[in-house]
Amino acid sequence: MYIFRKYLISCIIAGALLSGLNSFAQTQPVAEPDPPKNWHALDLKTDGYFGISLKQAYDFLQGKKSKTVVVGIIDSGIDTLQKDLQGVLWINTKEVAGNGLDDDHNGYIDDIHGWDFLGGKGGKCDFSETEEEVREYNKLKAKYGYLMPDSTKLNKKDYAYWKRVKTEYDSTMVKARAEISQLSPVVTAMVETSGYIRHALKLKDNQTFNKADVENLKASNDTLAEVKNLWTIAFTDEVSTSTNVKVIKELSEYMAKLNNDVSPDLEARKRIVGDDPDILKDKPYGNNLLKFEDASHGTDVAGLVGAIRNNGYGIDGIADNVRIMAIKAVPIGDEYDKDEANAIHYAVDNGAKIINMSFGKKISPHKEWVDEAFKYAAAHDVLLVQAAGNDNQDVDAKPDYPNDIFADGSSDDADNVINVGASGLKMDENLAATFSNYGKKNVDLFAPGVKITSIDSDAETITDDGTSFSAPIVSGIATLILEYYPDLSARQIKQAIMQSAQPLTGLKVLKPGTKDKVDFTTLSKTGGVVNALKALQIASTMTGERKQ
Repeated sequence: MYIFRKYLISCIIAGALLSGLNSFAQTQPVAEPDPPKNWHALDLKTDGYFGISLKQAYDFLQGKKSKTVVVGIIDSGIDTLQKDLQGVLWINTKEVAGNGLDDDHNGYIDDIHGWDFLGGKGGKCDFSETEEEVREYNKLKAKYGYLMPDSTKLNKKDYAYWKRVKTEYDSTMVKARAEISQLSPVVTAMVETSGYIRHALKLKDNQTFNKADVENLKASNDTLAEVKNLWTIAFTDEVSTSTNVKVIKELSEYMAKLNNDVSPDLEARKRIVGDDPDILKDKPYGNNLLKFEDASHGTDVAGLVGAIRNNGYGIDGIADNVRIMAIKAVPIGDEYDKDEANAIHYAVDNGAKIINMSFGKKISPHKEWVDEAFKYAAAHDVLLVQAAGNDNQDVDAKPDYPNDIFADGSSDDADNVINVGASGLKMDENLAATFSNYGKKNVDLFAPGVKITSIDSDAETITDDGTSFSAPIVSGIATLILEYYPDLSARQIKQAIMQSAQPLTGLKVLKPGTKDKVDFTTLSKTGGVVNALKALQIASTMTGERKQ
């Protein structure tokens, strides 16, 4: 599942409701000024922001020639009409657009820019799913729900899996029900009070308001003061360009996800896609439609990797000679292992050399399928970059999926996989983002992931948090390396990126999700933050080992 944005806002608003708006207002955090929208690209020494030194990287590359690199974005789909992606989308030149035929005989009809593994007939898409533990619980409860641990009917390994599923399911249900109870009145209040704020600001019904509008509003009565307080809290963690419509939309989407966990539509996959997700290669499935209402996340991710540079619009992507292959396999809710595996195979088979995977989940019922796909990518010298996750948990102790700890024991640290945590704006106690997963063994490094601005579906830009955005920043650097040093293998690209993240020994930071101080080096394998300039400098010294 790609990470829902601004979950911390939901917590703040719920806290405001439960504490009482007036009392909470006295303790609400002071909003920080907006960082530069390209802060993730800046240089710590020159600009004061702990970005990736991208200008310095391009200065280093000046005069060098590049080769085009195809990057697979396995995500929620993308807006193929986004202005900042025109000319950088991968085009399957072996396919004739719109003729309804599989011209290149790869099993996918009219896959011009990629494929939708959640698609079905009639242009439909199963983009709203539930968590994997919910699906697995409902699938297994009839078989295991009534059995005792010492039953002779039990396969001990299968029963252990069932217990793990049930534990995750119970936790998910408790959390979902609590948040529904807390957030329902908040969302209702925000919808109802939007009109009140607009009226006070003398805005038309179709106009929006932002943080500054609310802050400057004069509260002429107690009711308006309470409404202003609610919206001040709602905007606390938002940048100044965020609007009331965006905040309500995100909370409403999150509420819909919670409700689908508690009351899941378990027939959606069969009804819409029509395949069996427990059979890896039963028949061709999906469609070629890449944009649905959930395409924002994938568009954001794609933009960070390769949005057109220096066109005066949107943002500048990190890579300058890239083609984005869009693969839709991640719904609102958890992705299926079948789709993950087939998406990786699709990307590899169609020429992607780097694959970005900004998603994750807690249960992987067919991990062996995904492990095989990871190995397939490695065999074809394809680098996989994945987001570490946003649950502020130690993934050494509690793994997130997918991962490169293979079930057959053949690997616990693949040469072609980079797992990325999220870092903050400054070299201070907040450098490790409060939401980021971490792990000395299983998170490789950190990359900017707080208040990251990228392009959006049907919009110019959007600013959000998440390891979902840290991963494509690393994917962009990997693409840049391969563009200018095309003889380097996936293993070598990973090595250059890892070595660029120099250990920040002695820097005490807040351990994600806690108030405890730890050394930043304890949170990842490298103990550092990725740097594009250093990665390119290291890459330039390597003798390429890629087999052409």
